[in-house]
Amino acid sequence: MKQVYSRMIQFRGSHYDYGYFQGEQLRNSMTIKNREKQWKVRVPRFTVEESEVKEAITRFAPGIWDELLGLRDALEWPMERVMMEFGGYRVDYKRSGCSIMTGDGYFIRNYDYMPKTYEGRYALFQPEDHGYSTIGPTQRITGRMDGMNEKGLVLGYNFMHRKRPGDGFICCMIGRIILETCADVEEAVAVLKEIPHRHSFSYTVFDPSGRTYIVEASPRGTAVREADVCTNHFEVMVEENRNHLVDSKRRMEAIQTGREQLSHAYDAFRLMNDTDGGVFSDLYDQWAGTIHTAGYLPKEGKAWFALGGDQEPVELDFHQWLSGIDDPRTMIYGKVDTELPFVHMEDGAYWNGRKRR
Repeated sequence: MKQVYSRMIQFRGSHYDYGYFQGEQLRNSMTIKNREKQWKVRVPRFTVEESEVKEAITRFAPGIWDELLGLRDALEWPMERVMMEFGGYRVDYKRSGCSIMTGDGYFIRNYDYMPKTYEGRYALFQPEDHGYSTIGPTQRITGRMDGMNEKGLVLGYNFMHRKRPGDGFICCMIGRIILETCADVEEAVAVLKEIPHRHSFSYTVFDPSGRTYIVEASPRGTAVREADVCTNHFEVMVEENRNHLVDSKRRMEAIQTGREQLSHAYDAFRLMNDTDGGVFSDLYDQWAGTIHTAGYLPKEGKAWFALGGDQEPVELDFHQWLSGIDDPRTMIYGKVDTELPFVHMEDGAYWNGRKRR
């Protein structure tokens, strides 16, 4: 069992200043050192052209391009490297798990992935130039794994596969764009149908109305359905599914069976986070272990967050933060049952390209 942490990032201001602020924090960090070693042994499967990436990002969320410029200036990197690391366009992605359920006023999600990629940053950002304020854990610095915005729109995504990738955005940048630019589930669905997708994912969106939509998305198209549970297989675009769906369907059944005993949001959180509940995963060396459980209560403006299993959620009052009151905490701590290193905490959080068994 390893104690881990996520650093809380709280910022109010322009996107450029936010990028510069983050760049100063990242300079000489363990995250950057590990990523430098990753690129020494990995051959990129994508290309990044500045004009193409800029056009793609500014079409949907121009502020994010300014954030990338701030990162560039603070880190003193060429723009090509900034786009490769943080641009979220045409970047490769490994397989992962993840489970999501929604209910009466709540959205609960398990983020299942590999510790070597988990950067341990939980961000609250209130922009003064473009877009809505957001709260949630980051991925590739500029992206969001899940989160909620000031309008109460919540989003989380689930991996399907990375076969036949296309030119487009990766999941975490899509999450950031949706949260920063959409006010409700209808707007989110419209953008998810329009935006180019690099890989195949399901995006679950939820808002204070209680409506939940799941957008099944791939480089070849999208499908929209209403449901309150999502794991790692498509229900409509079944031709896009992987061959091995046993674990995905097992977790879906565990959620659907367990929800019969739920009376409120905390019960749903326990179903997802308890290690004996049938949903939490310990498959960390297979890129599918539960690293965090996140909860969002949009009507109350509250967010819950826990690192590892069998944890009590840390509660964050987003409405209060939006009023100008900073959260006094700088870290969120938890415990994860793995010996694998985390990219933001330890040396060795990189791999040599050989598949682990």
